[in-house]
Amino acid sequence: MRQVSLFGATGTIGDNALDLMARHGDRFSLFAASADKNNDKLAEIARRFTPSLLVIGDAAGRDALRQALPDFVGEILVGDDGLAQMAAQKVDVAIMAIVGFAGLAPSLICAGQGGALALANKEALVAGGAHLMHKAAQNGTQILPVDSEHNAVFQLLQGQDDANSIDKIVLTASGGPFRNLSLAEMERVTPAQAVAHPNWDMGAKISVDSATMMNKGLELIEARHLFDIAPDKLDALIHPQSIVHGLVYFTDGSVLAQKGSPDMRVPLAYCMAYPERIDAGVAPLDLAAQGRLDFAAIDRAQFPCLALAEAAMRSGGSAPPRLNAANEIAVQAFLDGRIGFLQIANTVDAVLQQGAQEGGDSVEALRAMDAEARDQATAFIETL
Repeated sequence: MRQVSLFGATGTIGDNALDLMARHGDRFSLFAASADKNNDKLAEIARRFTPSLLVIGDAAGRDALRQALPDFVGEILVGDDGLAQMAAQKVDVAIMAIVGFAGLAPSLICAGQGGALALANKEALVAGGAHLMHKAAQNGTQILPVDSEHNAVFQLLQGQDDANSIDKIVLTASGGPFRNLSLAEMERVTPAQAVAHPNWDMGAKISVDSATMMNKGLELIEARHLFDIAPDKLDALIHPQSIVHGLVYFTDGSVLAQKGSPDMRVPLAYCMAYPERIDAGVAPLDLAAQGRLDFAAIDRAQFPCLALAEAAMRSGGSAPPRLNAANEIAVQAFLDGRIGFLQIANTVDAVLQQGAQEGGDSVEALRAMDAEARDQATAFIETL
């Protein structure tokens, strides 16, 4: 029986992880679960899985949980301090599904506990990847990537111990809903259109990132840290069917590809049961029925967010955390109807061009970089 802590339990990743736990009740037990504001759903999870610890965003949410769960005998903690206390509890698998920079601090604490950290939070690696991977290595914590692309590469590299044999790692991208639009047409897209992803069921922020291809850029930065590989050995391809999730090119000319249905339960099941495999409740992939698999190069002029992310990856230092912070502000401004779709990239570019003093990779230094970039992005948006 593996104890699981689920950070961001009420989102899409949380839904899929809980589905797997329900299917395999003899393998997994929920020790702790967190949510930001959805106390009703967190209460429902508590009734169903009886965790020992809950974390909610604020005191009002805690009061609502206590009222909704009069028989709950565990602790109910609040806010960032609550997340830190939850992360400090050693479990077999901690699933980090908090979206955004907020996931960095608890991820770092989890990395110090040993066990396994199933990481679905991109920003923890983008903003603090070197720091996170170093801390995990120091404490014997296994970082298991939940993102389908990184999980695919992780699977493909099992048993491949010679890093010099790897020529290139390629992540695939669906291309999002706008892959066939011109820049002029993209100027008129709406938030509702941007969040309607053709293949995956994701939250609003990640869906917009997929539409701008920033998502793929962030994933390349993640891969840089996860697999300790040089930026010039990383690339991405458009693959509209989302069947092939990652490819590894080897120096002998071989290319290995991992394939699977576009269902997050597949990579989650691999992480939660690693190194074993379990039934994920997903129908087997029928390649004959699928019929064809298409691939295409990505036009960086059409998707400037990807080019910005690649440049930040090559620059290193403060560029990746600043890129991430500016993007979070810009995406929210787009979702709020304050800027247009193409102005997301303009905002990120403006922040990166302002530059910043290098401040180290401590949580405090990263938080300062993040705050500065958010302020700069906010100020730029006010001029548009």
